[in-house]
Amino acid sequence: MKAYVFPGQGAQFTGMGKELYENSALAKALFEKANEILGFRITDIMFEGTAEQLKETKVTQPAVFLHSVILAKTLGDDFKPEMVAGHSLGEFSALVANGTLSFEDALKLVSQRAMAMQKACEITPSTMAAVLGLEDKVVEEVCASIDGVVVAANYNCPGQLVISGELTAVEKACEAMKEAGAKRALILPVGGAFHSPMMEPAREELAAAIEATTFNTPICPVYQNVPAKAVSDPAEIKKNLITQLTAPVKWTQSVQQMIADGATLFTEVGPGKVLVGLVNKIDKNVATASA
Repeated sequence: MKAYVFPGQGAQFTGMGKELYENSALAKALFEKANEILGFRITDIMFEGTAEQLKETKVTQPAVFLHSVILAKTLGDDFKPEMVAGHSLGEFSALVANGTLSFEDALKLVSQRAMAMQKACEITPSTMAAVLGLEDKVVEEVCASIDGVVVAANYNCPGQLVISGELTAVEKACEAMKEAGAKRALILPVGGAFHSPMMEPAREELAAAIEATTFNTPICPVYQNVPAKAVSDPAEIKKNLITQLTAPVKWTQSVQQMIADGATLFTEVGPGKVLVGLVNKIDKNVATASA
């Protein structure tokens, strides 16, 4: 079975989407429509902007979403997903790919999500850190032992877990992870503590927008970050999408479930090849490709 996966924040790079824009009339029209919806020329930042400009959450999230979704739309008849999944923000791209959300509605939600997360980041100093070389259970136990808010946020692949929370708590946790035998525990260059309780104000804000948006019955199941299993019911998809902001991204578990359910080829659609790398680490026997 063909599985399509969509990347999240961090996959951006200067020049992303430019080739699509120049070589496809459909892509150009969709990018221009996006500029109108967002109220600024995001294409200028994507094609010519600095790494610093691209790193702003309000730019990064729509940029990665647009690159992924527009690339999928240019694949035409070749694009026949039998299951989809997205890493964090990538879940919105996946929901356009399987017909749950329209391009326009998803872009508006992604923009609102980015703004709400940016605001939440400004309330309390917070961050994320990558922990390499420890079992998930050990990482969870260390987080639980630290004073302050710090939780497991991204289960990326075996031996690679991202933690998230208050700045001082994450710093303390990094030291404790190294003492527990982690190969590395390093603070990431992100705007704040995504997928942690620190995102509660953003979750509340986004919940209202998601509830007011039409979700269609998808053409194939989406393996969502929160339950890490196939979901096809629009009401359940909505609920999981709202919970996602404060809950961990269970990427390892999602990929394992997709393989158990018959996925034989994982194709990454969007900027970069981060997810293909993670899928290969989760199960080296499965075939991967980039669109």
